[in-house]
Order: sequence, then C-alpha cells, then structure tokens
Amino acid sequence: MIRRLRNKFIRIATLSVAAVMLMLTLILNVANVISTDSDLRQTLDMIYENEGTIPQTRTLGAPPNPQTGESAPAPRPDKDGPFNQETPFSTRFFVLRYQDDGTLDNADLNRIAAVNSDTVDEYLAVALTHGEGYGIYKTYRYVVHSTRENRKIAIFLDSYQQLRTIRNVLLWSLAADAACILLVFLLVVVFSRRAIDPVVQSAQRQKQFITDAGHELKTPITVISTSLRVLEMEVGKQKWIDKAQAQTEKLTALVNSLVTLSRMDEEESPLKMSPFPISEAVTQTAESFRDFAAERGLGLHVSAAPALTYCGDEYAVRQLVSILMDNAVKYAAAQSDIAVTLEKARHGVRLAVSNACEPITEKDLTRMFDRFYRVDPSRNAATGGFGIGLSIARSIAEGHKGSITADYKDGRICISALLK
Repeated sequence: MIRRLRNKFIRIATLSVAAVMLMLTLILNVANVISTDSDLRQTLDMIYENEGTIPQTRTLGAPPNPQTGESAPAPRPDKDGPFNQETPFSTRFFVLRYQDDGTLDNADLNRIAAVNSDTVDEYLAVALTHGEGYGIYKTYRYVVHSTRENRKIAIFLDSYQQLRTIRNVLLWSLAADAACILLVFLLVVVFSRRAIDPVVQSAQRQKQFITDAGHELKTPITVISTSLRVLEMEVGKQKWIDKAQAQTEKLTALVNSLVTLSRMDEEESPLKMSPFPISEAVTQTAESFRDFAAERGLGLHVSAAPALTYCGDEYAVRQLVSILMDNAVKYAAAQSDIAVTLEKARHGVRLAVSNACEPITEKDLTRMFDRFYRVDPSRNAATGGFGIGLSIARSIAEGHKGSITADYKDGRICISALLK
C-alpha cells in the first residue's frame, strides 16, 4: 500500500506540474502567433494604404515639413507598432496588380529575390483562387484588395523569419517544459517519502495494531472455543453452546482476514511467485463449491482455457477463486447459475465469476471492494459476511500487478480479476 501511495503521489504531482506548464506554453505560443500575425497584417495594410510601397517617415507616407524641410521625428515603438526607420529596408515583399479575368497588369518584384517573372504566375493563381482578404501561402502572408472596377491588388509579404521564430519558440518552450517536468519528477521522487511520511507512519501504526490485536485475540478465542467443546462434553449439546461456538468461529475467521489484509498491505509483498498450472488450480477450486451451490439450488459452469501456466502465488490465486465463488454462491438469485471463466489476456490471465442477483447501483459497484462495505447489510448479516472478502480479493489481484472490477448488466453481476 505504501508503495502504491507513493507512486500515486508522484504521478499526481508530476502530472499537475506538467499540465500547468503545458497550459502556460500553449498560452505563450498562441499569444506569440497572434502577435506576429497582427504585425504582419499591419504591415500588409500599411503597404496597401501606400499603394504598394513602404514610406520612410514616422507618419508612414507624410512628406517632410514644407516650412522646415525636416522629416518627421523618429518612430516610437509604443506608438508605431511593428514599424521603425529600418522597416522599409528590412521588409521583403512583392505586389501584383491584375484584372478579375486573371490578366496581369503589373508585377512589382523589386523588393524580393525569391520570386521572378517565371514564377509570378504561381502566386497570381493563388490570389485569383483565394479572392479578397488575408491568406497564407508557403512562407508568405498575403492580402488581396479591389482597387477599382475589375482591378485587384495582391501583396505578398515574406514571413520566413517570423515563421522560423514561431517554430523556434515552440520547440524551445517544449524542450524547457520537458526539462522542467523531468526535474520536478526527480525532485518529487527524492522528497516523496518525506511528503507522505505522516500517512506512512499512521498506516504502519494501524497495520501493527491489527497484527498485534489479531495475535492477542487468537489466544482467548482459542481458549473460549476449547472451553465450549469441553462444556459440551460435560452437559451435552445445547443450542446456547452451538451459538457461542458459531460466533467464536466467526471471530476466528474475522481475525484471520484482518491479519491477511494487513500482510497484503506490507511494502514487501508476502506473495511467493512461481509458475504453476493456473487452469488446473482454478478448476479444482471452483469445482469444490459445486455441492455448496447445489444445496442452494444453483448451477455451476466452469470454463477454463486448457493448459494455462501462470507465474504467481498459487495459494493466493486459489484463495481469490474461493472468495469470488463464496460471494457468488451466497448472493446469487435462487434457481440461477454461476459461471466461472479463465482465459488468457493480452498481459497475463483474466478470471471472471458471474451470477444473477438483485439490481445493484453504480455507487455499490464502485465501493464493493472497500473494507467492511456491505451492499445490503441485512443480507450480509443473514449470510454471515463481514464485507471484507472482496477487499482481500482486490489485494491479491493488485499483489499480482493486476486489478479487479465489478460490472452489472442484464440482471447479472460479473467480478473480473486481471492477473498480470
């Protein structure tokens, strides 16, 4: 249990940090893309508003002061967006002017090196297909506008550096995420023992208490049981002695179950793993309940894949089958049948026991394997159950690196254990 708790703490802490960092990365990269695209659109709009050129003054097209002959003051980044005095010299673009029927009137290629008269038809076709508005083609951000009747202008802006920056920011941010998540994982692994130490100490004290109490109770229970047998020999059979003896046997079973659960929760598993013929073990154990089932008017059908071998604790697996069979026989609907199947799974084997029963809620299914939980307390009292058997079954399944689940469908409950 301690190992599972620690592993769960590590997973939750690491996944939480990973989710936050990935969300932050997503927000930053989306903001970067939106900001970059906004700058490119502003540049395209500015070129269009200046009839296919980029002015070299701060006011983007305003001539020098006619009285002083001085140019407008230098641009300020907080006022002029992505533009500055170097923008006319660093921006690469080309302009196509054409008619609606596709006739090219003019191609201004003076500010681009990657496009010439031989390849301009490709970009003209893109503009004609797209129509008015903004678009992206290869490494170009472009816009198409109508200038007058049957005339259009298409401006293609080279965005290679911007796209490269976006890609690099994404890659570096993902790399930083991976490095930080790995670092967090290592730190959580190192300090996880200290973080869960209070819980571990509490669990250890609880297990020690159960173990000590179990051993302490065994002696008086044995004395009581022996005394009752001696008393019965002296006074003969009496219903009061029989009832006391039955309760003593129930106490013995409860103490043994609690000690078993405590041992299963230890960090070092008490299970002894070795290969054994699981088909034979399951079949023999299930068949031993045939007479018990027949007394209650129940049929039993056992179907185990032949010659299956499994590496696990044979005694624990037999105990698992016994718990599931005992549970099925006690709570199966009258005049119904119990089906036991064993089959090879993708990883390991799958054992399933199903029987007809009264309707079970989803809440009961999820809590069925909790200790001392009873779906119907009155029925459990009548059958002598403690609500602890399925908890032991879960511990056995998890001890074999597997899991156990319960499913209710069409009036039948199926408890399935996967042993890996």
